[in-house]
Amino acid sequence: MRQRLLIVLFSLLCSSPLAAAEAPLLRISAGEWPPYLSAKLEHQGPVAHLLRDLLAEEGYRVEFTFLPWPRAYAEAAAGRYDASAVWMHKTEREADFLFSAPLLDEQFVFFHLKTQPFDWQRFDDLSGMNLGGGLEYSYGPAFDAFLAEGKVRIERVSSDRQNFEKLLKERVVLYPQELNVGYVALRNEFSREDAERITHHPKPLLVNLSYLMLPKRLARSEALRERFNARLQQFRAEGRYQKYFDDLQAGHYQPVPERTSP
Repeated sequence: MRQRLLIVLFSLLCSSPLAAAEAPLLRISAGEWPPYLSAKLEHQGPVAHLLRDLLAEEGYRVEFTFLPWPRAYAEAAAGRYDASAVWMHKTEREADFLFSAPLLDEQFVFFHLKTQPFDWQRFDDLSGMNLGGGLEYSYGPAFDAFLAEGKVRIERVSSDRQNFEKLLKERVVLYPQELNVGYVALRNEFSREDAERITHHPKPLLVNLSYLMLPKRLARSEALRERFNARLQQFRAEGRYQKYFDDLQAGHYQPVPERTSP
């Protein structure tokens, strides 16, 4: 009886707010990437929500810091953050980071105006076109190599809004972006009339896997990656992983109201 009482007391202590506050803190750098990651969304988006819940089951508290993407990368690579979310795999990034198991799969497509019908089967079909693009974005090794050939011109800017504005003004012909990311930006940043002027080609440019990156500079990254991967596999096997993205499709993760000064 005494042993059972001690077990109950220990469980209550572990679940108390004080115990939660004393859990080790993991700091994760991230870029703004609605609808998946954003300081302006409920739970900071489904990916942040998933990461927070998953790592809580490993005994960690998680704090996200949202930065411009290049800075999110550089500061995590320098060891000032425990991880950075979420990134495509590129060989050159292996110099700075360990990659987790795949955390997110996305479908990149070409957005274009409905008044400018567009079709493509090979990258060469894009030759001579002017494209919009994101700063520091990779669109996969094959398309990155095609861009390096100079057969198309890509104008890179810092936001989806800027790229879609250029598309609406016909300053670019195509804008490659992830399907859900693009349509959420159109819904949130533009009038209904302007958003409805834009569509996408059904053929994916890239079906992409994204990862949590853990800096090689930190000694604990390897062990943390192993624990993270095992827990992620458990979430997938139990069906819990998919719920975050089903909730996204159901309209959850709405923008949070901006705080106003009293």
